[in-house]
Amino acid sequence: MDPLDDLPPLRDVIRRHALAARKSLGQNFLLDLNLTGRIARAAGPLAGVTVVEVGPGPGGLTRALLAEGATRVVAIERDARAVAALGELAARCPDRLTVVAADALGFDVAPLLAGAPARVVANLPYNIATALLVGWLQAEPWPPWYDMLVLMFQREVAERIVATPGTKSYGRLSVLAQWRTAPNLMFDIAPRAFVPPPKVTSTLVRLTPRPDPLPCERRALERVTAVAFGQRRKMLRQSLKPLGDASALLGEAGLAPQARAEEIPVEGYVALARALARRGAAAP
Repeated sequence: MDPLDDLPPLRDVIRRHALAARKSLGQNFLLDLNLTGRIARAAGPLAGVTVVEVGPGPGGLTRALLAEGATRVVAIERDARAVAALGELAARCPDRLTVVAADALGFDVAPLLAGAPARVVANLPYNIATALLVGWLQAEPWPPWYDMLVLMFQREVAERIVATPGTKSYGRLSVLAQWRTAPNLMFDIAPRAFVPPPKVTSTLVRLTPRPDPLPCERRALERVTAVAFGQRRKMLRQSLKPLGDASALLGEAGLAPQARAEEIPVEGYVALARALARRGAAAP
């Protein structure tokens, strides 16, 4: 008999463990098994793959990842109530599910992976979703320890990740995400699919690491984008003044001083980061 057969309904798990979603933890549980299965399949074939899941809650997506053939799931959960609920599932799949009681923002999962192919698949807590993504984009060395990120965000954040120059949503997150990965919007999930329903539509995003991003120092790119988008309505010759001689930097990068932050493509920011690094001014 398959250990995943005859699992109790997720609503029963929530009731028995008093697992009402907490706003302070950014929790919105996804209980629709059709949707959790669709998310798991969006991560591609999972045979031979270790999946890292953040914020599994009562384990709806965890069940789907196991059912879709993930060799192992490492579930990182800070809510003690959910850790207890996930323990019941781990007891059925002791060799395939590892439950880690930790805050994902400060937890290094790499030592648990033993060099195995890894993939991050998660319905992220909204209140830490962007911070988690930025942390994964900062992984060193690159290519990173994961071969794909399949993540749920609020629709607004998802649009920022894939936004193109000249659009309202284009910003620092767009540049950082697109420099090191190829991001794609997969599908939307309506608020009514969650418990409790959030006030916004959610979107699944798949980010595939680029094996050879345009070469530049990451810290320099982070510094340039932070300064440029910090005053995005100003011309770059004004907004980049905190970095030193803005006109010289722009000239070295081949960019027009009259341009504004939202007009510069990723390649332009990489050129600016290189120019800044050559001046030894990458650190804030």
